[in-house]
Amino acid sequence: MFTKLDEKLDSFLALGIPWNDCVVYHKGKRVYRRCQGTLDLAGTRPATGRELINLYSCSKVITCTAALMLYEKGLFRLTDPLYDYLPEYADMTVRDADGKTRKAKNPIRILDLFRMTAGFTYDLRSPSLNKLRKETNGLSPTREFARYHALEPLNCEPGEKWCYSLAHDVLAAVVEVISDTEFNEFCKKSIFDPTEMPNTTFLLPYAEYDALAPLYTYNDEEKRAVECGKIPLYRLGKAHASGGAGCVSTVDDFIRFLEALRTGKLLTEATLDLMTTDTLTDAHRTTYSYAGGYGYGLGVRCPKKGDTTITDFGWGGAAGAYSLIDRKHELTVFYTQHVLASPVQAIRGELRPVVMDCFFPDSDKAVVDQSKF
Repeated sequence: MFTKLDEKLDSFLALGIPWNDCVVYHKGKRVYRRCQGTLDLAGTRPATGRELINLYSCSKVITCTAALMLYEKGLFRLTDPLYDYLPEYADMTVRDADGKTRKAKNPIRILDLFRMTAGFTYDLRSPSLNKLRKETNGLSPTREFARYHALEPLNCEPGEKWCYSLAHDVLAAVVEVISDTEFNEFCKKSIFDPTEMPNTTFLLPYAEYDALAPLYTYNDEEKRAVECGKIPLYRLGKAHASGGAGCVSTVDDFIRFLEALRTGKLLTEATLDLMTTDTLTDAHRTTYSYAGGYGYGLGVRCPKKGDTTITDFGWGGAAGAYSLIDRKHELTVFYTQHVLASPVQAIRGELRPVVMDCFFPDSDKAVVDQSKF
């Protein structure tokens, strides 16, 4: 039944990936799990399936879920201006194409954080964030991150363009303010503990990163993986819970989260419908990087307005992780490796049609380029 999925995972390894792991749930039961390859390039340490990994941007799905839990309690509206919760974002400036700055015409709304239309960038070495690291002695607390980040000019008017950015890191600070709870602690109490995710955290002590699986980056010239440091660039300090890319977890933990999301254990069906409804305008689509039938909801790829061939939602991560939740077909998939900039990045979406074909041979076979995420 899963021969084609085995072959697809083998083909990923053949591109120079040391190891990968894939799990599939159908109707609440695990029907497939395959972990193969070795953690070291010498081929002496087989992967076990219990590896601790950087989720990178798969962290975003957790962060948006945490924020939507507060939304369900009526503690904010999507149309609320961001400055209601983070006052430092009240008087933003925009840097135009000529390099000059001017006062922003539009306020940033909470919706803009979820859907990546706040006008932010992903510049982790901006003058303000460098100042954050220095003035907080390398701590960079999540709430302080938001304060310093607000000092940077916006890339465009809020609401006008889709731009992949630090918006979900700012959203984590919003969760802190509204809940009056440190972000990682809120996630632990509301998501990680109830979902039995003991190995998942946004604040792994730096001394414990040695416990992570080796992290690689792909050398395209040499066509091979090269080991690199394990602490992600996106985590700006010891106290920075990077809502956009700072979570560490295991395959077993994260699939529990995805399943809990699919089955409505974390969010109501109505909120899941909202999360997975395409929010993009035609203007946003000119800068949106996903192709095919996908739109963008509240922090996740989702079926594009009017498209009936795509039924899943989810997101991916910089080291190759890929998550898929299909409520209609009761399917949940999580694939991971631990290689940045790998050739798998652009083709991991091929897992979707292969998995669908295992269960529904007549399903749509569309594949999209996911190299950006």
